[in-house]
Amino acid sequence: MNELVIATRNEKKLRELKRYLKSINTKVFSLNEMGRAPRVREDKHTFKGNAVKKALVISMFTGGLVLADDSGLEVKALGGLPGVKSARFAGPRKKDHDNTVKVLKLLEGRPGRERSAKFVCAIAIADDGRIVKVIEEHCSGRIAYSIRGRHGFGYDPIFLIPKYKRTFGELGLKTKDRMSHRSKALKKAREFLRKYLKRFVV
Repeated sequence: MNELVIATRNEKKLRELKRYLKSINTKVFSLNEMGRAPRVREDKHTFKGNAVKKALVISMFTGGLVLADDSGLEVKALGGLPGVKSARFAGPRKKDHDNTVKVLKLLEGRPGRERSAKFVCAIAIADDGRIVKVIEEHCSGRIAYSIRGRHGFGYDPIFLIPKYKRTFGELGLKTKDRMSHRSKALKKAREFLRKYLKRFVV
């Protein structure tokens, strides 16, 4: 059976990625299962840059197939912040709640028309130390005025979908999966991997 390493140590993100890839005929591993896998410094200025770097570094380490993603929130009124710093916006040791609270405080007093935002996801797939596919997707929305809902993770409880007048934290997985940045990117990654792995079937 083929093997695929997902270049993340984030268990919440890992569960979401595995959920999309379970239909692929491959055994999926995370970095937490790879022993001494190198820690990759995410120092690029774009989601694509970070995803590509992670995929290449881990693929060169394993010598095999690797999927890496970098994703986050961009708020127009904040000049695109949190951006690539989304996971550590409130500080390197802070949690999801701290990041969402910081965004809400920075937008305090701003009306709805100034709260437009988007989630961005970049996925890079590498094999044997070379990039074989890069995918970028996004999901547009607005920042709510308060934390709402308990579903999802990260900024989901403050990311409002105008069509539903609810946040991702309120909508739950089923609805989120139809429109989220990561679901769009992962669906494309899944189709690519199916075709790519067929090349190795004898």
